[in-house]
Amino acid sequence: MADKLQFSLVSPERELFAGPVDQVDAPGSEGDFGVLAGHAPFMTTLKEGQVRVHNEGRVTVFEVRGGFADVTPEGLTILAEHAAEAA
Repeated sequence: MADKLQFSLVSPERELFAGPVDQVDAPGSEGDFGVLAGHAPFMTTLKEGQVRVHNEGRVTVFEVRGGFADVTPEGLTILAEHAAEAA
């Protein structure tokens, strides 16, 4: 089994997602980016757009507006100003 990325998506209202995933794509303020397990640490602000969570061949999409993404050796945490699962 390939390594999994620990991912958490949090809005001011609640935690929308938490768990191991294959990949996360997000709308960084300086360009979209993707994160896999073992990614180099970095932090960036987010612009309005979609966070796409890839896991086991399925993709879950969340709409976000603003916030921060923090990649650490432990995983990826997104603290969004606003976030909701896309319809």
